[in-house]
Amino acid sequence: MNNEDRSVAELVDLARAGDRRAWDELVDRFAPLVWSVCLRFGMAREDIEETGQNVWLSLVENLGKLREPAALPGWLATTTRRECVRVLRGRRQREQRELHSDEQVLAAPGDTDIESWLLAEERDHALREGFRQLPARCRHLLELLMADPRVPYAEIGRRMDMPVGAIGPNRARCLGKLRRCPALADWLAEHGEQPGVRCSE
Repeated sequence: MNNEDRSVAELVDLARAGDRRAWDELVDRFAPLVWSVCLRFGMAREDIEETGQNVWLSLVENLGKLREPAALPGWLATTTRRECVRVLRGRRQREQRELHSDEQVLAAPGDTDIESWLLAEERDHALREGFRQLPARCRHLLELLMADPRVPYAEIGRRMDMPVGAIGPNRARCLGKLRRCPALADWLAEHGEQPGVRCSE
């Protein structure tokens, strides 16, 4: 089997076991993802290179801790976004020190906005990944409930072969499963919430 045919989970397992070629394949496969995230921040080339080095170093340190090896692309995207914020904040702070004396150094402007944007990006990514991990019937129900224009409950019941009175309870169960999906559960746990068992249960 060629490296190109291996799944992300297989490559992660091999890299964990010390397979250098598997590690190189992971870097080759996902370096464009890291680069594209950096470009969204409008980073200069030297900042992109610094960010990339830090992201891969972080992966080396955390490879054995990944709960879901197949979720590596999401982990890399989130880690890269955080590193971009850190690198850009450091650059702005250095620029501030060049303009002001040590006593006049102020907090870099825009940090709060960037951190709020980052948090929203991480949340939206976790929601998308969690939704993808839901059972097909839950995805279909939630898609109908979120449709614009609004789909009447009677039509949802017909499409789902479900009594209208059961739509609300099933919606609640599906949203509970969404909170327990690994992608969203990790985000919730990181922000102080414990989602419970897995989304497939």
